[in-house]
Amino acid sequence: MIPRSRRLFGSLFALVPAYHKEYCLNLPDQVRRSCVATIMTSTAPATTANTDAKRAKPSPPGDRQGFLAVFDTLRDELVSDPLIAGQPEFSKAWMQRMLDFNVPGGKLNRGMAVLDVLKAIKGTEHVTKEEAFKANALGWCIEWLQAFFLVSDDIMDNSVTRRGQPCWYRMPEVGTVAINDGIILESCMYRILKNHFRSTPYYVELLDLFHETTHQTAHGQLLDLTTAPPGTTDLSKFTVNNYMRIVTFKTAYYSFYLPVACGMLISGITDAHAFQAAKDILLIMGQYFQIQDDYLDCFGDPDVIGKIGTDIQDNKCGWLVVQALQKASSSQQQIIKDNYGRGNLEAVQRVKKLYYALELEPLFKQYEADSHDKLLKMIHQQEVLPPAVFTMLLNKIYKRTK
Repeated sequence: MIPRSRRLFGSLFALVPAYHKEYCLNLPDQVRRSCVATIMTSTAPATTANTDAKRAKPSPPGDRQGFLAVFDTLRDELVSDPLIAGQPEFSKAWMQRMLDFNVPGGKLNRGMAVLDVLKAIKGTEHVTKEEAFKANALGWCIEWLQAFFLVSDDIMDNSVTRRGQPCWYRMPEVGTVAINDGIILESCMYRILKNHFRSTPYYVELLDLFHETTHQTAHGQLLDLTTAPPGTTDLSKFTVNNYMRIVTFKTAYYSFYLPVACGMLISGITDAHAFQAAKDILLIMGQYFQIQDDYLDCFGDPDVIGKIGTDIQDNKCGWLVVQALQKASSSQQQIIKDNYGRGNLEAVQRVKKLYYALELEPLFKQYEADSHDKLLKMIHQQEVLPPAVFTMLLNKIYKRTK
């Protein structure tokens, strides 16, 4: 899913200057702590899921540097694209600055997973340099798609910060130009595909995959926005079915299925049953990932996750509130109705206190254990792909704390 934005109240809009550091220093204490936490780059060690998951270790620093080197190549190609030859230098400079600001700044897990999947399928020693470059180029297409989603999401959410710096649209001289920049980010993805995959036998399948994933994610975002529109709290829409559709379409397809499907295509897999088997596993994994996110927003340590959770005051249709509405008595449901989606700290604390009373934390722990067991069973029952394709991803998210 598009990661949860760190929303702040609209009255803070005028406080955003050019430099995020100075901006943080002038915020109220609680919000400043959130911004400072966002800047933190330390990570907690991943918890291994089981023996199979241990085989799928995170990519070493050298792989990350190699991946970033491919970004430089692709960005330079796009800025000097013959299709836009003759553009004035200030336009090219804007595009390069916009790409550098928005595309490579995240964790890059989605993008780097493509090469990991290729290695898991073919064996690391059998992956050629050309195949590795193509896998990383596809990975960057995913990161470009992610950047397009995030730039748009920040505008829709009226967000302030993203990845430890002001959102792109809040940067001086950007503003609503960011809307067009989002369109450019998406179009860049298809230029990369054309430049590097047009002659491959799976080019049409790649185009279809990225078009379909964009369509799915946009409809997940639509459902998320219309389930809880700003200034309106309609808890009747907070159903298990609506929630699961949001997380499946907004998160699971592009964060989990897309990288694996790309790795499968570049490795030469064409069997429709293999893609369906992968999708069956990866959509459940993506749902689990987003439910983890919702849990951490309330129960996670802000110093570890890098932000103070705001799902309650942001009126998010999240896993916790959906579970609470199912378990709550009439009087407890009234507490949710009176306090959910309210911006004041007292209302947030009333909802959190109810979450504890309804024992949602142990409920999540049980869900996590059950999901882990279910995923491992599915991974080892299928026989069309090496288990490491999936355990590599599961190992990165199982019992994560951020």
